[in-house]
Amino acid sequence: MKVVIVHDWLTNMGGAEKVVSDFLAAFPGSTIYTSVLNRSNLSPFLQKQKIVTTFLQGKKESISNHKKYFPFMPRAFHKLKIEPCDVVLSSSSSCAKMVKIPKGAIHICFCHTPMRYVYIAKKEYLSTLSWYKRPLARLLLAYMRHVDLKSNKRVDYFIANSNEVKVRIKKYYNRDSVVINPGIELDRFNLSTVNDNYYLVLSRLVGYKRFDLAVRACAESKRHLEVVGEGEEKEKLVKLANEYVNFRGRLSDKEMVEVMGRCRALIFPALEDYGITPVEAMAMGKPVICYGRGGVLDTVIDGKTGIYFSNQSVPSLLEALAKFEKTNFDYSYIRQHALKFSNDNFVKKIKHFVVECYGDYSANRGNNQ
Repeated sequence: MKVVIVHDWLTNMGGAEKVVSDFLAAFPGSTIYTSVLNRSNLSPFLQKQKIVTTFLQGKKESISNHKKYFPFMPRAFHKLKIEPCDVVLSSSSSCAKMVKIPKGAIHICFCHTPMRYVYIAKKEYLSTLSWYKRPLARLLLAYMRHVDLKSNKRVDYFIANSNEVKVRIKKYYNRDSVVINPGIELDRFNLSTVNDNYYLVLSRLVGYKRFDLAVRACAESKRHLEVVGEGEEKEKLVKLANEYVNFRGRLSDKEMVEVMGRCRALIFPALEDYGITPVEAMAMGKPVICYGRGGVLDTVIDGKTGIYFSNQSVPSLLEALAKFEKTNFDYSYIRQHALKFSNDNFVKKIKHFVVECYGDYSANRGNNQ
C-alpha cells in the first residue's frame, strides 16, 4: 500500500506540521505535497523528507508568508500532479483536501478544522479589514466556500482531530468523521513539581488566542504572568500589561520546556480546534486553566487536570483563577492522564485507520468487478 501525504503549506512548525511528521512515522518514505515551502523553518526530520510544491513556489528557495497565496491555492492544489499511489492522506485546515486524486486511489482527510475564516470566524476576519477591502474579501470567502464544499466529493473518509471538529465537519460538510486526537512527544516532557508562582501563556500572539484576557486578568489581580511567543498582537498586549506581566519572546524548545516546568499553571483562553499546548503542560503535571469549549474538552478534565472558565471575559477568568488557587491537584495523576495522548498512540491509530479504510475499499472494489 503506497501512501502520499498532502499538507496545506510547510512554512513553519506548528501542531499541524507535527501531525505531518507523525504521518511519516506511520508511513515512512511517503512523499509530501504542499503549496509553498520554507524548508529552513521546519524540524530537522521534515527538512530531510521529499517535498513537492505547487506552481506557487516558482523558483523561490523559500516562502515564509503563505497567506498572500491563499486566493490561488485551490487552483494550485487542483493542478498538482500526484504520483500513482493507493492512498492520499491529506492534512487540511485550508485547501489541501482540494487536491486531485490519482485514479484508483482513495482520499483520507485529516481535518484540523473546516476553514476558519470561511465558516467559523468570518465576521471577526472581516472586522479586521478596512471598509474598502471588505467587498472583495467577501467575494473571496464566498469563492473559497464554494470550492471547499465542492472538494468534499473527492474525500472518501474524514478524520477529525477533536470532537469539536467532528461537530463542525457534520455542520458545514454534512459528513461523518472519526475522531483521532493528535499526540505529543512524551520524552520531551517530564513530571515537574517545581512551582515558581507564575502563570504561563504560550503560543503565537494572534487575536483569536485571546491572550489579552490573561494579560488583563493577571495585571489587574497582581498575579505574575509569563508570556512566551511572538506575533501581531504583541504591541497591543504590551500596552495592556504592567510590572506583573513579563514578555519572554520566542524561546527554543528546550527553554520552552524549562519555563513550562516551572510554572504554576498554563492559562489557555482560546477557543481552539484541538490545542496541543495543554497536553504538553499536563505531561509535566501542570494544571490548565482554560476556556471550557472546543478541543480542550477532549483533553482537560475540569477539577482534575485543570479548571474551566465559562466565558471569554476577564471576570470569568479571574473567577477560574480564584477557584484554581483553592483546589488541590494530584500532579502525578495529571501526567498519567496526559500519557494517553502520546505520539505512539496517535501513529498506531492513524496507521490502523488508513489500513482498514484501504482494505474496505479494496474488498468493495473486488466485489464490484
